[in-house]
Amino acid sequence: MSPPPVIRLHPNDGVVIARATLLPGTPVAPGLVAAERIPAGHKVAVRAHAPGEAIRRYGQVIGFATRHIEPGQHVHVQNCGMGDFAKDYAYGEDAKPTAMLDPPATFKGFRRADGRVATRNHIGIVTSVNCSAHVADLIADAFKRSPFSNGDPLAEYPNVDGVVAITHKTGCGMSMGEPLKLLRRTLAGYARHVNFSHVVMLGLGCEVNQIGSMLEEEKLSGRLRSMDIQSMGGTRKTVERGVAFVREVLAEANSVSRETVLVSGLTVALQCGGSDGYSGVSANPALGVASDLVVRNGGTVILSETPETYGAEHLLTRRAVSREVGEKLVGLMRWWEEYTEREGAEMNANPSPGNKAGGLTTILEKSLGAMAKAGHTNLVEVVRYAETPSRQGFVFMDTPGFDPVAATGQVAGGANLVCFTTGRGSVFGCKPAPSIKLATNTPMYQRMEEDMDVNCGTILDGDETVEQCGERIFELILRVASGEKTKSETYGFGSSEFAPWAIGATM
Repeated sequence: MSPPPVIRLHPNDGVVIARATLLPGTPVAPGLVAAERIPAGHKVAVRAHAPGEAIRRYGQVIGFATRHIEPGQHVHVQNCGMGDFAKDYAYGEDAKPTAMLDPPATFKGFRRADGRVATRNHIGIVTSVNCSAHVADLIADAFKRSPFSNGDPLAEYPNVDGVVAITHKTGCGMSMGEPLKLLRRTLAGYARHVNFSHVVMLGLGCEVNQIGSMLEEEKLSGRLRSMDIQSMGGTRKTVERGVAFVREVLAEANSVSRETVLVSGLTVALQCGGSDGYSGVSANPALGVASDLVVRNGGTVILSETPETYGAEHLLTRRAVSREVGEKLVGLMRWWEEYTEREGAEMNANPSPGNKAGGLTTILEKSLGAMAKAGHTNLVEVVRYAETPSRQGFVFMDTPGFDPVAATGQVAGGANLVCFTTGRGSVFGCKPAPSIKLATNTPMYQRMEEDMDVNCGTILDGDETVEQCGERIFELILRVASGEKTKSETYGFGSSEFAPWAIGATM
């Protein structure tokens, strides 16, 4: 039997979601038909809304009617907008002991000397400044594997996943204050990342972000070699020295082998991008089920994108393990309100045009769907951008909503695997962490199957429950953590997407 043409998410909702494009006259509720064409993933009213009345989806406020809305009408930007409403933060009211699984699940990972567990084994060329980016690329290119060629310069080193150049657009012409500290925290997070066996820290020599002071400030040492182009004597000599270092450490990097380890060694970054009206119905809640399984097995998940949690933060503060943790999250929302006002922007500038075309009307609606990725376990900690969590479980990290910037912060904070949901079809990777792509709907999955790892559209199609899809995602997480390649890895995605959060003036 075919599933119904619309999806009702909560009994109190005043709207339902179109599974596919609805033509006028299509039944949407008992005694009610669509009054106009409703695009796939978009909302249709199932009752009248007076101007100024709250519109609910997920049982929560997603906006307010900007004009009278009749039952059967399309509900979107033409008749739904933002507005203020009271939120009950109820700090910790819904926090409860997490039902841990015994015995916990395992995967095959690389155990480092310090006890941390890697899901991949790369060598990194991390740049201090944009001026050393091309030279870093030249070093990494000497060891490049390509899906479009037959050559493999690392054939003798099967346990080495690759040599990765981590380049960016900043590092000089910047303030010595918080902007520089944030950049250094991000670069240091990559330099010490468990998925790198060895790292070259490469600079130009005269930049604001001096390598020596960065190493001292971030207490970086050990498996790291630093060099700058000016001291080395130019491009050719620096490339030769960098290539020689990589060749010198390849045998040592290859000496590790995968062994059975506990899921407590996993830190999973939760991301979404190119979202649509189905994101909060299929892929995000399914990832939430998988997130709960990671946490219940002793691992850690990191939710981020503060502007895309805006308006739904009161649902997370209820899960906070303490008032202090909940208030820290609320404090981030106030900072972002002030930040956007100061910059002449507004929080509702997100959803993006693509998100709105996919059916998302306000940031409140997007936030409610986005936070579903984090499941239902307690919020144990709130951390700064690129900061390493000190507790295991569900953690929130302050980041912008732009996916590459957010994911960069999560990986800098120690995430050794990324799960990325998308409804419109975002292609993305985030070396040195593998990235699993989750499609929200079957048509997009079929159109972009070479880029998508999981079709969560099975939920919309009635072939699978959210729980079943979430369990399938969790099993894939374990396989990818054990070495199975993701679609983005086969294309080599992940180094160009490194994008540290740039704050402050460029001078």
